[in-house]
Amino acid sequence: MDAHKGAEMFRKVHVPVLGLIQNMSVFQCPKCKHKTHIFGADGARRLARTLDLDILGDIPLHLNIREASDTGQPIVFSQPESDEAKAYLRIATEVVRRLPPPPE
Repeated sequence: MDAHKGAEMFRKVHVPVLGLIQNMSVFQCPKCKHKTHIFGADGARRLARTLDLDILGDIPLHLNIREASDTGQPIVFSQPESDEAKAYLRIATEVVRRLPPPPE
């Protein structure tokens, strides 16, 4: 609901919305690797369709992200080869791809 309101607000004031990110998309048990959608599945995707936006990516709910953030070391620096860091890097790539070219 907040994401919907935010996207609509930005549209009203003519700020481009590059897309949506599904945060805390899935929890994977560190022991058995079972994946659980604690906050439901595909809510951001449904909202993106409603708003005619793209999904830029998914950020998993993972202890490594929280621990790295708590120490002030983003996961992309503290564990750059981890799947969690790669999720952020994929999103960064999508953001850059959608940015307008710099003025000449």
